[in-house]
Amino acid sequence: MRKILLAAMLLASAIAGASAADGKLVVYTSQPNTDAQQTVGAFMAKYPGVKVEWVRDGTPKILAKLRAEIEAGQPQADVLLIADVVTMEGLKKEGRLLAYPEAEVSGIEAALYDKDKTYFSTKLITTGIVYNTKAPFVPASWEDLTRPEAKGLVAMPSPLTSGAAMIHTVTLTGNLPQGWDYYDALARNGAQASGGNGDVLKAVSGGDKLFGMIVDYMPLREKAKGAPIEFVFPR
Repeated sequence: MRKILLAAMLLASAIAGASAADGKLVVYTSQPNTDAQQTVGAFMAKYPGVKVEWVRDGTPKILAKLRAEIEAGQPQADVLLIADVVTMEGLKKEGRLLAYPEAEVSGIEAALYDKDKTYFSTKLITTGIVYNTKAPFVPASWEDLTRPEAKGLVAMPSPLTSGAAMIHTVTLTGNLPQGWDYYDALARNGAQASGGNGDVLKAVSGGDKLFGMIVDYMPLREKAKGAPIEFVFPR
């Protein structure tokens, strides 16, 4: 049974001591295309003898592809770089992940990697609200997205496309007093769940929507480039 090594940076460490690394590496990732290309490019610059083939999609679709390959007895991925620990834990319980006991984790908080060293966090991301500078108000809470002024103006990523959106949905319904009623209120207010976080960013920065649920780094990066948006961590 083919097992998968999690986190490309750790694979780089694993072969760093080799005099010559070559062969093919297959990476499945949910990183945005630009980020994925930078990750692969940096790896190949250091290890030019390794040919990297990569597939990019949202975590749910990546996992569906991997599941189909496993069912057929031909999993293709060597490395997964995806959105959430829940998926990693599931794969670990199935015995799908390869442990990397030699991984250098000094200085890294123990909560950020698996105790058996089968997967490792590469970054922490949180979800907040992005809004266009033309929005009628500055949102301060999740409930603000259900206000009448936001009717038909809210974009959100679909949990069917984005692993981060799936985790965020579970988190909100489990922590907000309204539970699933909050999402019912969003639906009544015309909020649309479609695509991934990149689609939300495009809709809000372009003015098609004025508010959006989104992972933090995307709007912060685009705002720095001059996009007419702001980002807040709501109550």
